Amino acid sequence: MENSEMLDDIRAYDEAHQRWAEGEELVPSEVTFAILDGANPIQVWRVYRGLTQQALAEQAGISPSYLSQLESGKRTGTAEVLQAIAAALNLTLDDLLP
Repeated sequence: MENSEMLDDIRAYDEAHQRWAEGEELVPSEVTFAILDGANPIQVWRVYRGLTQQALAEQAGISPSYLSQLESGKRTGTAEVLQAIAAALNLTLDDLLP
């Protein structure tokens, strides 16, 4: 049983390494843990990408105050707005959903 598990781990590593070699982005642990701890995914990714609220809002075509409300949870965005934010952050929409 242990050898089978080890082979599964080796395969998983090889597959992950191949995806990375093909350009797939690896999600840093600090991003993952922050989101798992309940932080807003938009804010976590924005900070990780080194963007201000102003810069991300401009790239997504929304106002900075709207972005602030999304990040604080005071508003929920439409699918269109969330897609624009995801595109500006170079993510998929799924990456922004809690």
